[in-house]
Amino acid sequence: MTASMTAFARCQAATRWGQLTWEIKSVNHRYLDISSRLPEQLRSLETGLREAVSSSLARGKLDCGLRFQVDRKNPDSMTINTDLLNRLNELARNIEISLHESIGLSVSDVLAWPGIITEEGIDYDDLAAAARELLDETLAELQASRSSEGERLRVMVLDRLESITGQVNEVRKVVPSIVPDYRQRLADRLADIQADLEPGRLEQELVVFANKADITEELDRLESHISEVRQAMASDKPVGRRLDFLMQEMNREANTMGSKAVDIRITNAAVELKVLIEQIREQVQNIE
Repeated sequence: MTASMTAFARCQAATRWGQLTWEIKSVNHRYLDISSRLPEQLRSLETGLREAVSSSLARGKLDCGLRFQVDRKNPDSMTINTDLLNRLNELARNIEISLHESIGLSVSDVLAWPGIITEEGIDYDDLAAAARELLDETLAELQASRSSEGERLRVMVLDRLESITGQVNEVRKVVPSIVPDYRQRLADRLADIQADLEPGRLEQELVVFANKADITEELDRLESHISEVRQAMASDKPVGRRLDFLMQEMNREANTMGSKAVDIRITNAAVELKVLIEQIREQVQNIE
């Protein structure tokens, strides 16, 4: 199933110690890039977070944030981590001695230091287990969002692909008449100026023209690329990079066809093809 790299998921869960909230934002990226913001007491989840994301997703830049809001109905449960406080105080004195000036740590500075305020009675192992379970739920929601957006992208890409196929078919109808039309124009021009041209010379001119204007290979390659895009869109594997490559190749063929065009209908079709291919390419950037 086609999946988008752009999505957002947010899940909450109440525990007996407070509320846990996971938020995961995903945007397009060439590789899988994971950044995390975790409470100090739940830093142990970092490795598990990366493993869970890596096993679920292949590409995207993900910002994963976990918040833990303590239930403060019982303020008597709040205590100061005296060991950390003493260590901070010792470090502050050493810095003042080294710099020969006071650094002026305020009470608010100390209280804002991670880990200074602790909650008695919280089992952080159980809390981490609850957060890990909630992470799985959040990732499932994120994947559902990416799949839903991916389906929208799939429909859009296939719709544009139908338009590209239509343009290719129209050009194929024009191709057989290119040389005969040129022969007639050349004959009319010679008649207007009342000039005679050796039959062999005329045929030679037509052969040169036909080789220069031949776009059969470009049309064949375009149809081949269209088939590959359809196969990729039906795949369950990440295909974003493959699709981006195919769009580059299709754009190359459209450019070549436009440069060889000797008929206004082919020129217009080449322009329309480039527009359609660019529209697909913009959306492909978001496909995993």
